[in-house]
Amino acid sequence: MDLNTAVQVSASGLRAQSLRMRVIAENLANQDSVSTQAGGNPYQRRVTAFRAEMDRASGAMNVKVERVAADRSAFQRVYQPGSPAADAKGYVLTPNVNSLVETADMKAAQRSYEANLNAIEAAKSLTMRTIDLLK
Repeated sequence: MDLNTAVQVSASGLRAQSLRMRVIAENLANQDSVSTQAGGNPYQRRVTAFRAEMDRASGAMNVKVERVAADRSAFQRVYQPGSPAADAKGYVLTPNVNSLVETADMKAAQRSYEANLNAIEAAKSLTMRTIDLLK
């Protein structure tokens, strides 16, 4: 694998992790968003799914975002009879977003992003050393 291919693979990882961090930020921003109508569904957590894709030109496996899908886990029910989002029994459905899970996912995405940046920096450094040797 040449250095350009290494940079290409790392760049695909950067794009994927950047999208993952954006989705996590949306989840955190909407963790308190309930329905605007009585008995309606609140914000539903979203998750990213990745897949490996072969680049035929370079023979490298790049990371692609397969989809951003809704998390199918159950909503929480909270008793708030005065809320406009409450159902007939006084319960409000709240989003299925857990801030601890989102924070852990964000930290994992951040570390993966940093690892890809470090790989690009290493490839750049190797290229510069090679140019210096050829002078």
